[in-house]
Amino acid sequence: MQSFTELTPPTAVTHSLSLPFLSASANNLIVSKTSLLQIFSLKSVLHETTATSEFSVPARRASFHGPASFTGALRHGERAPTTKLVLIAQYELSGVVTSLARVKLQDSRSGGEALLVSLRNAKISLVEWDPERYSISTISIHLYEREDTQGSPWEPDAEDNVSYLSVDPRSRCAALKFGARHLAILPFHQPGDDLVMDDYDSEIDDEKPETLKSTEKKEEETKEAATTPYGASFVLSILALDPSLLYPVHLAFLYEYRDPTFGVLSSQVASSISLLHERRDTLSYTVITLDLEQRASTALLSVINLPYDLFAVVPLRLPIGGTLLIGGNEIIHVDQAGKTNGAAVNEFGRSSTSFSLADQSDLGFRLEGCVIEQLGHDSSELLLMMNNGELAIVGFKIDGRSVSGLSVRRVPGSNGGLALLAGPSCASLIGRGRMFVGSEEADSVVLGWSRKLDKLKRQKSITDMDADEELEATDMEDDIDDDDDDDLYSGAKTEEKAMELAPTSDIPDQTDDYRFRVHDSLDNFGPMQSVALGKPRQHSSTDSQVRKATGLELLATSGRSRAGGLTTFRRQIEPRALEQHLVPNVSRLWTVAVSKSSDGRANDQQSEGLDNYIITSTQSEGEQRSTAYSLASHGMEEVQDTEFDPDAGATIDVGTLNNGSRIVQVLASELRTFDTDFSLAQIFPMTDEATGAEPRILSASFSDPFVLLVRDDESILVLRADESGDLDEVEQGDNLKQKGFRAGSLHEDANDVFRLESDAEIEDDAGNVLMFLLTVAGGLQIFRLPSLEQQVYKADGLALLPPFLTPDFSVRRTQAKEDLTELLVTDLGDAFHKAPYLVLRSATNDVIIYQPFQSPVAGTRDTILHFLKMPNPSSSKTYLSMGYDDDEESRREPMRAIHDLNGYSAVFLPGDSPTFVIKSASSPPQLISLNEKSVQSLSGLNTPTCERGFAYIDQIGSIKFAQLPADCHYHTGWVTRKTTFGEDVHAIDYHEPSRSYVIGVSHKADFKLPEDETHPEWSSESTSFLPQVEQGTVKLLDQTTWSIIDEFLLTTAEVVMCIKTLSLEISEHTHERQTLVTVGTAIVRGGEDLPAQGRILVFNVIDVVPEPERPETAHKLKLIAQAEVKGAVTALSEIGTQGFLLAAQGQKCMVRGLKEDGTLLPVAFMDMQCYTTVAKGLKGTGMCLLGDAVKGIWFAGYYEDPYQLRLFGKSTSHIEVLAADFLPDGKNLYLVVADADSNIHVLQFDPE
Repeated sequence: MQSFTELTPPTAVTHSLSLPFLSASANNLIVSKTSLLQIFSLKSVLHETTATSEFSVPARRASFHGPASFTGALRHGERAPTTKLVLIAQYELSGVVTSLARVKLQDSRSGGEALLVSLRNAKISLVEWDPERYSISTISIHLYEREDTQGSPWEPDAEDNVSYLSVDPRSRCAALKFGARHLAILPFHQPGDDLVMDDYDSEIDDEKPETLKSTEKKEEETKEAATTPYGASFVLSILALDPSLLYPVHLAFLYEYRDPTFGVLSSQVASSISLLHERRDTLSYTVITLDLEQRASTALLSVINLPYDLFAVVPLRLPIGGTLLIGGNEIIHVDQAGKTNGAAVNEFGRSSTSFSLADQSDLGFRLEGCVIEQLGHDSSELLLMMNNGELAIVGFKIDGRSVSGLSVRRVPGSNGGLALLAGPSCASLIGRGRMFVGSEEADSVVLGWSRKLDKLKRQKSITDMDADEELEATDMEDDIDDDDDDDLYSGAKTEEKAMELAPTSDIPDQTDDYRFRVHDSLDNFGPMQSVALGKPRQHSSTDSQVRKATGLELLATSGRSRAGGLTTFRRQIEPRALEQHLVPNVSRLWTVAVSKSSDGRANDQQSEGLDNYIITSTQSEGEQRSTAYSLASHGMEEVQDTEFDPDAGATIDVGTLNNGSRIVQVLASELRTFDTDFSLAQIFPMTDEATGAEPRILSASFSDPFVLLVRDDESILVLRADESGDLDEVEQGDNLKQKGFRAGSLHEDANDVFRLESDAEIEDDAGNVLMFLLTVAGGLQIFRLPSLEQQVYKADGLALLPPFLTPDFSVRRTQAKEDLTELLVTDLGDAFHKAPYLVLRSATNDVIIYQPFQSPVAGTRDTILHFLKMPNPSSSKTYLSMGYDDDEESRREPMRAIHDLNGYSAVFLPGDSPTFVIKSASSPPQLISLNEKSVQSLSGLNTPTCERGFAYIDQIGSIKFAQLPADCHYHTGWVTRKTTFGEDVHAIDYHEPSRSYVIGVSHKADFKLPEDETHPEWSSESTSFLPQVEQGTVKLLDQTTWSIIDEFLLTTAEVVMCIKTLSLEISEHTHERQTLVTVGTAIVRGGEDLPAQGRILVFNVIDVVPEPERPETAHKLKLIAQAEVKGAVTALSEIGTQGFLLAAQGQKCMVRGLKEDGTLLPVAFMDMQCYTTVAKGLKGTGMCLLGDAVKGIWFAGYYEDPYQLRLFGKSTSHIEVLAADFLPDGKNLYLVVADADSNIHVLQFDPE
C-alpha cells in the first residue's frame, strides 16, 4: 500500500518532441518530465503586449519573468501572434524517460505518427494515440537488459550507463544504445520495403545458406508483418560494426541516405584532460550504413584526429545537410564526403587541438551542455543555446553543393539573446518561427523569433499573417519521405532545392535580423536542493486591514544561474481581501451585471463588463428575506423605492436574460423578472394547472434565453424568454413528464464540442444550448433546446463513475453506485484556452470531473460523444448531507461557475470545505481550497475596486470582496509563488523569532591563480578566458516584502552547503539558549590534488534601527562564532539536551559546544566513510541518524556523561542516501530514507 504522495508532479523538462500524434494533420508537442509524459497541442492567439497583460494572472504565464527587453522587439500595446501550449493529456510512467523519438508506421489508429519512448534499464515502448479512448495505447514493449550483454567483469552495469535512442529519419529502424558498447536495432515495416517480402534475394542463397529460413518461419514472419508494425529486433556490439569504436561517445541517424545510416563519435583510447600532451586529438567520426536484412553494416567514411572534447552528433536537414559535431570549445561540420569545417569559440579551442579551426575565440563561449536546433526546416541557420542561457546563431557558407565554412555570432540581449534564464535540456521545432525549449534548471518556454528582412519583404500586417495561417501544423511536415532516390544519397531535385534555399556567399553579420521573445512557459520548481517550513506572511489589504494567515508554508530552492530563486508552496488560497461589509444573518449572495438602464440607454459599467448589483438572502428566526444592493464606488447601498419585494422569501438563484436586460429572481414557489432598475415585469408561479400542485424549486440554471428549474417532486421546468423578456414554458415530451430528475445544468456549446444534433429539424436562433440532467437512478440525459421531445444523448452508468462513460456502458447490479447530488457543465480554463467539463458532486462532498471528447465510429467518418474521467487526488474533508427537504438551513449551497476569476474560468464549492476548481491551459483541473473555515456562498465580482475578483460570505456572516493573489499559480494543486534572485540558491531555513528566512546563494566568479612563492610561474598566466568558481553569500530574506535586508559575503571559492536554525546554548555559566543560525560551508581553492576545507559559521539575527522608508530592515546578521575545519561541512543538526551542535565535516561527525569567546569546542566525534549527506538528531534525546552518499544509513547515540558518540547500527546494504529522517510511531521508532533511485526505505533498529 502506498502511504505517501509526491509534493508536486515533476516539473523539470528532460526531453521533448514535435510530431503529428493525435491525427495526421495535428501539430503536437510531447514533453517528458522524468517519469511524467505530457501531450500538448498548439494554439495561436493574438496577444496584446501591454504592461497589464504581461504581469496579470494567468496571462503572466505567457510573458517572461525577467526584464522587459526579453520580450523582443514588441512594443507595449502591439498585438502579435502568440503560440500557447494546451494540455491534451498526461500520464505517469513506471520509469524515467531517457529518450523520445517519432516513428511513421504503415497504419496507426489515429492516422498520425507513433511515439517511441526509451526508459532506464534498456527498455523501449512503442506508443500510439487511440482516438476511441482519447488516450495513449501501447503497441509493444521491448526489454534488452540481459546478462549475456555484460562484457568484462569490470565494466559497469547496464543501469549505470547512459542509454539513449535514435531513429532513422525515414522510420526504417530505431537504435537503442545501452550498456557500455551495445546496440539494440528495432526494424519497422515500411511500404515497399524488403522487410515485408516473403522471400530473399536468390543471389545470396549459395553464399550464405545459414541465413535461409524454412517455409514455416517465412510464413510466420509474413503473418507477423501483417499484425505488427515492427520486425524482429536484435542486439549487437558496437565493436561488431567497427573494431575501432572502442569508446563510443555518441551516435545518431543521418538524413539523405537511402539505407539506414548513422554517425558514431568514438575513440580507440580513453580521453583524458591530464594526458593532453600525449593524447591530444583522440576522437574519430565514422559513418556506418546498416543492412537490416542481413544484419550487416558497412563503413562509408571516417574522419580521424578530432578534438578530444567533442560530445554530440547533430544530424542536419537540408539545405545544410551533413553532421554537426559539438565540443566544449569548438563546432565542426562534416559533410557527406567527409569534408570538415569548424570554428573555435574560445581561447582553448585552438590551443587544445591540432585540428584546423576558424578562429572565433573572441566569443568566449562555453559549449558544455549546449543544445542546438535548426531555425526552421528550410533554414540554413542554427540556433545555439548555451548552458548559461545565452543564444547564438550558427551560419554556413555554401558553395554549390558543399559547405565551405561556418560562423557563429552572438544574439544581443536587446534582441532577446538572454531570453533563457538557464541552460536548456532539449529543443523541438514546433512551427514556423516557433521552438519549444525545455529546461531542468529554469522554466521551459516556447521561443519565437522574427526577422527584420522577412518583414520588409512581405510587408504584411498581423491580420494578413493570420489569414496566411503561418502557425498551422502544415509547417511541421518534412520533405524526408522522398522514396524515389535510386542512388545512395538524395536525388538531384533535392540538391537543387538546397541550392535555391541556401546562400551562395558569406553570411553577413546581421545580428539584429533575429529578434526572440517568449510566447509561453511551463513552470519548473526544480532542482530542489533544500526546503524549509515557515509561517506565512501577513497580507495587508487596501483598507488598512491586516489579515492573519494561518497554517504553514513550504519554501524550496528552485532554478539555477539567472533562474535561481525560491518557490513558496501553500495548500490553501489566501485571498486578498479588499472590502468587508457586515450584513446580519446573510446566507447567500449573487452578483448581477445589467446591460441597459430603465430609459434604454447603454449602461457605462456594462460596457466595461462590471457588476451593478448584489442580491442577498437572509434568514433570522424563521423569517426569510431578500435584499438588493447597488454597487457604488464607496461600497454597497440598499436599493430603495423599487418593486423588488424583500419579504417575498428566500432567493434560490439569480440570473439575467435577454443580454442582461432582464433580472430573474428565483424564489421557492415562483420566478420574478425585473427591468434593470428593478421594475417588476413578470411573476411566473410554480402552480401545476392540471393537478393544482405547487412544487418547490430546489435549483436553477441559466443560459440565455433559457432557464432550467429543478423542483422537489423530481420534475424539471424549462422556461424561455421572448424578445420582450417575458418567460414562457417550453413544451416537454413524455420522457420528461415522467419525472425522476435530481439535478440539471444548461450550457451553451458555442464551439460545438459535444456535437449533438436533434432528430427534429429546428430552425431557431437560440444558439446551441444543451440541457444536462442527472436522474435519480444516476444516469445522464442531454437535450438540445428548445426541443424537449427526445434526448440527444443518454448514458445510464454515470453513477458508477466509469473511467470512460459511453452510451452503451453496461450497468451491473452488483456494482456500487455513487450518490450523486449535483451536476454542473461549464467551461474551465484561463484567458487563452477554455473547454467544457462535466463536474459532479456527491453526497459525501466528493468532486468528480469528466472531460467530453469525440470518439470515432469504426468504418465511418462519424463520431460519438464519450466522457473521460479526470484524475482527482483530492478528497473531501467534510461530509455534507444531500439536503432535499424543505428546510432551507439544511439545504446545501450548490456549486457556482465563475467565468472570470482573474482570468480563470473556475468552479467554486461552498460549505465547510470551500474549494475552487481551477484549470490553466497547460495543466489538468486542480482542486484548491480557500483559506476560510466556512464559506456559505460565493459569486464572481467585477467592480472598479475589485476587478475580476469575488464576493463571499465567511463563517461570521460578513460579506467580503476579495481577489486571488496576482503573483501565484495553481496548476500543480498547490498555491505556488516564485521569487527569482538571479543566483543559485543552495540552502534555506526559517528563523522564527525574526520571521525571516536565511538563504545561502552563490554566483560564478573568475578564478585567478594566487601569488605563490613556490609557484612563480603562476604570475605569468596571460589567458583572458578564466575558469569560474562559485562565490557564496549568506543572505537574510524578509518574509513580508520578499527583499534581501542583509547579507554576509563569504571568502573566494567558498559556497554554502547547509543552513540550520538551532537552539544552542550560548553561555556555559547560565546555560542560556538562543535560536541561532548555523551555516556549513566548503572551500575549494585548488584542484583535485588539494584537500577541501570548510567553515562552521554561527549567526544571530539581531534587532537594529531600520533604514528610512524601509521598516523591514529592522534585522541584521551578526557573526558570533566560527570554526575552520578540514573537509567540507555538509550537514548540521542539534543533538542531545544541552544545546550542542552536530556537524558532518569531511569524513568525521563531530559534536561541538558554543563557548562565550566565539569558539566551537569539539567534545565528541565519530569516523564516517565517504560523504555525509544527512545528519539528524531526535530532539530531546541523544539519538541521531547519519546518511552516507555511498555506504548507507547509520544509527548512532550521543552520551553526555562522558561525552561520546557511539554507533548502534547501520543499513545492511549500500544506499545512496539523499534524505533521511526519524518517523516516531507511538513507542516505535522508524527511520525513513530516500535514495537516488527514487526509492523510500523504512528501517527499524532491532538489536536482537
